[in-house]
Amino acid sequence: MTDFQISDVRIIPVHPNGGLVAFASCIINRKLYLSSIAIHKKLDGSGLRLTYPTKKGSGKDFTIFHPLEPSLSKTMEEAVFAEYQRLYD
Repeated sequence: MTDFQISDVRIIPVHPNGGLVAFASCIINRKLYLSSIAIHKKLDGSGLRLTYPTKKGSGKDFTIFHPLEPSLSKTMEEAVFAEYQRLYD
């Protein structure tokens, strides 16, 4: 298992729209900056979820980036949700 360090988490709130409440950015292992990570409230109200940026083109959605390793996904969620809750809960 690889250890991932998430730092410099920034949250930018937006006017809530269809569950979207904010965007996040972060740095992974002091080497990779990611932004435009959407923070949504779950439809059942049980918490938050992240979605990663896509781009529309030729009638399709193209993924720009997303975590491939479950441990990275979990680490990113924990870091982003902790910062969101620190700021807004």
